[in-house]
Amino acid sequence: QVQLVESGGGLVQPGGSLRLSCAASGNIFSIIDMGWYRQAPGKQRELVAVITSGGSTNYANSVKGRFTISRDNAKSTVYLQMNNLKPEDTAVYYCNARRTQLNYWGQGTQVTVSS
Repeated sequence: QVQLVESGGGLVQPGGSLRLSCAASGNIFSIIDMGWYRQAPGKQRELVAVITSGGSTNYANSVKGRFTISRDNAKSTVYLQMNNLKPEDTAVYYCNARRTQLNYWGQGTQVTVSS
């Protein structure tokens, strides 16, 4: 089993920056990849960024060039550096960890970009 805890959300002005953190615990060596998703009220949850066990990354088109996902294996933590934030980035951001045929989710952290 894997447990995920997010932190770093908050209120920021357009053009500002935030850094989200996700600390993983449990059977962390079974994780294939980790990523960040977000969900705004009334909208479907969408993939923001993912990083695989091999270090490959992928981003949603809406955040390319602004967001960077990274991983600190020694601390079992994944980060999302968010720069040049826009109001449309406002959402609850969820950390995700994937094993074969199995996914784990954090509790979510609110990011609000005003306005």
